[in-house]
Amino acid sequence: MRLHRLDLAAFGPYPGHESVDFDALGADGLFLLHGDTGAGKTTLLDAVAFALFGSVPGARGEVRRLRCDYADPQVATEVSLELTVQGHRFRIARSPEYQRPKKRGDGFTTQPAKASLVWLDTPPSGQPSEGLTRIDEVGRTVQRLLGMSADQFFQVVLLPQGDFARFLRAETTEREHLLERLFGTERFAEVEKWFRERRQQRGRDLDDRRKAAAQLVARVAQAAGEEPPEPDAAGEAWLAELRGRLAEAATATAARERDARLACETAEARLAERRALADRVRRVRLATAELAELDEHAGERRAWQEEAVAARRAVPVVTEERAARRLETELRRAETAERDAARAVADLGHPADNLDAAALRRTAGDLQQQAGALGHLVGEADTQQRELARLAALADAERDAGERVADLDRRLAALPERVREARERLDEAAQAEARLEGLRARRDELAAAVADARRLPEVEAEVERAHRERSDAVEAHHAARERLLDLRQRRLDGMAAELAGGLVGGQPCPVCGSAEHPQPARPVADPVGEADEREAAEAEHAAQLRRQAAMEAAQAAEQRRVALLDRLAGRGADELAGALRAVAEEFDRAAELAAQVAARRDAVRALEEEAETLHGRRASAETDRTRVAVDRANLAEVVAERAERLERARGEYPDVAARRRHLLALVDGLNALAEARAARSDAAHRLAEQRDAVTAAALRAGFVDAAEALGAARDDAVLTKLEEQLDEARRREAAARHTLAEPELAGIDPGTEVDLDTAERLARDTRAESETALAALRAAEGRAADVDELAVRLRAAWAELAPAEAEFAELDALTDVVNGRGQNSRRMSLRSYVLAARLAEVAAAATQRLQRMSHGRYAFVHTDEAGPRGTRGGLGLSVLDDYSGRERPAKTLSGGESFLASLSLALGLADVVAAETGGALLDTLFVDEGFGTLDAETLDVVMDALDELRAGGRVVGLVSHVEELRQRIPVRLRVRKARTGSTLHITAG
Repeated sequence: MRLHRLDLAAFGPYPGHESVDFDALGADGLFLLHGDTGAGKTTLLDAVAFALFGSVPGARGEVRRLRCDYADPQVATEVSLELTVQGHRFRIARSPEYQRPKKRGDGFTTQPAKASLVWLDTPPSGQPSEGLTRIDEVGRTVQRLLGMSADQFFQVVLLPQGDFARFLRAETTEREHLLERLFGTERFAEVEKWFRERRQQRGRDLDDRRKAAAQLVARVAQAAGEEPPEPDAAGEAWLAELRGRLAEAATATAARERDARLACETAEARLAERRALADRVRRVRLATAELAELDEHAGERRAWQEEAVAARRAVPVVTEERAARRLETELRRAETAERDAARAVADLGHPADNLDAAALRRTAGDLQQQAGALGHLVGEADTQQRELARLAALADAERDAGERVADLDRRLAALPERVREARERLDEAAQAEARLEGLRARRDELAAAVADARRLPEVEAEVERAHRERSDAVEAHHAARERLLDLRQRRLDGMAAELAGGLVGGQPCPVCGSAEHPQPARPVADPVGEADEREAAEAEHAAQLRRQAAMEAAQAAEQRRVALLDRLAGRGADELAGALRAVAEEFDRAAELAAQVAARRDAVRALEEEAETLHGRRASAETDRTRVAVDRANLAEVVAERAERLERARGEYPDVAARRRHLLALVDGLNALAEARAARSDAAHRLAEQRDAVTAAALRAGFVDAAEALGAARDDAVLTKLEEQLDEARRREAAARHTLAEPELAGIDPGTEVDLDTAERLARDTRAESETALAALRAAEGRAADVDELAVRLRAAWAELAPAEAEFAELDALTDVVNGRGQNSRRMSLRSYVLAARLAEVAAAATQRLQRMSHGRYAFVHTDEAGPRGTRGGLGLSVLDDYSGRERPAKTLSGGESFLASLSLALGLADVVAAETGGALLDTLFVDEGFGTLDAETLDVVMDALDELRAGGRVVGLVSHVEELRQRIPVRLRVRKARTGSTLHITAG
């Protein structure tokens, strides 16, 4: 992957359009990105990440605020990146979601996120030549070409040294999280989780099986009526013994039941015989008593017979008499109706005593015609009443419409002033909102300046202390160096005596080779040996290191003081504090007003909507008033004409309807009177004919007259009762004689006494004993059957439980091993084992770079041993120091050594991740900060290593504040910051 050009607008701290030509910057293979703190160096790397993935790394990505606060509202926020990946050159353009002012009216609207990808050469196979415009399609295409996710890209292309320094010193858990994110080992975590969940599931299943077996044991014991055995005692032997006891009990119970059943059958037979004899004696007694009672009432039954015969002959006479009585009632009803009808006609002012039915009907017809002539005028009278009410309603509506028009005119007259005041308040709040960000920045700047001013005495004291320590360190180093030179010279002066001390007679001299030693040199006073010189050299080296550290500390303190003085620009703490209070008060006032922008904007919009609504309502009210006035005038004319016509038609009555109702009522009365007189005459004629029919019926029935026949008549209920009593007496006599004639009752004396109590008591006792025995037999058989059935299920449960326990034991042990427990001596989970393998690859790749940067002194060592107190292992990482030959924890490295180790680890990890993901060749890398901890010699080594990185056309961008790098790297991209935003400037040479 090689970057060619980056364009951004209104992004981060850059308010305008800025461009970065990576081809020009990378012509030499190495360039420096530098600038003041907070100027926006890291934002350029964020822009590259946003163009590729639509997100930015770290905590900045969580805020999701990418638009520049200083940008002109008309400038759209956009990032465009031109790059080549796997031989395909293309341009990606992205815009984040942000709020922009509305083009019409006040307020803001949401500008949606956008993305596009344009191919600048032949697109890959399967890709449209016109490019892509959907955000998800652009993201998938970029990730497929790069071969890595956003997190992996942030780690292997944008190398954050601070992150790798923490990774170098991190504990196992923290290191594990980073490696998981880079190498995507979630599937192995899922395997571990699968084993844990499967063990839990199988454990629950096994517990269920055990509980089911225990429940079956308890149910078997309960079915047998015994206490459950102890868990260890429940087995096949216990089950067999239990079933034997149940079989013996069932046999004994069956014998008892058989004896009780035979005794019960004998008692029941004896009881049946006595009950049969008692029943025959009872039937003879009842029949004899029934016949005696019937003989006593024989005369009464004969009188009932004669009365019933006479009543039957009088039935036709009673029927005719009832018809005559109905006609008498009908005649009386007709006479009453005639009187009521005549009275009603008289009440209506029309006497009709001397008129027959025909004359009454003729008079009613004449009056009916008069009422019909008035019918249409009645409808007009109803219409007149409704329209009079409508006329009054129209007058009220016209008055109400006039009042509404006047009220709306008053409200419209007062509205412009309210709108003007609301707009002034909105403008005030909007201006405060526009000033808010500037005031916030000014407040934060002054707060930082106040803190700097208060820190100035401490920093100056620190500078003075650092200078003293530097002077002391320089003097100490000079003294140690002079002592080393002195000892070295003294040793050289005494070297002949030192060599002479090692001569042996007959052995060659190490200097001249002679075996003879005529005049060996004598030792000088206070000789110096090799150990003395080595001790002095080590002391001189330690003093040199202390001197270098003190000089670096003094230089850093001086730089902090100069930077602090530059930021203060001669302002004191009191002056800055006063300015801060004033700005803070102004900011609070502006914030309070800014918080009211939405409410005040809504108030203005509400007043505008109210004005529009009032104008519409006023026009509608005016239209209603005009329409109502016209309708009222037209209706008043029609009502006056109709009133004159109705006045003539009503005559002496209150209105036309009253006159018509009187005529119709009189017509109805005359017709009713005619009908009543005709009905009364017809009823009198039919009554006379029916009286003659009653007399004739009495003579035909054999009575002297009608009175005699009616005296013999009886009601149907009385007659029915007489016949039922006669029938009941005949039935009782026949039944009693039939009973006495039965063969089985022959020779039975009604006075015979039969003893049933003793037989019943004996049968009841033997029956209870038999039922008890039978219940005991069935209970015993039921217990045996239940135990047999449950025994089959229990044996099946025991048979299934054994393999399940063996399987769970195997799964439990395997789950512990996969999760780093149990027989896993290294305490490494499966995921940690995979990550340990990846970490070993990273350590091997990083060691190659670290050994070159440290002149062969340091190398990474990966260990998979378990941690202390049983903690997980597999991700241990330490450093092998070649000087001492021992491993050292990474936390013991100095600042410069930690930077070298972190840089090597980052570059090694980049190589491994790129190879692991099959990603594109990384032709462009960015290294972020960390160079300030290196001395001049180490910086040379690091720069040599970076020179190796740019071999083969690779471009490396360094992000740093270190001044010396500006002297070493001729191609630089500087970020300048100002109150109005940041800008970019390229320097070459």
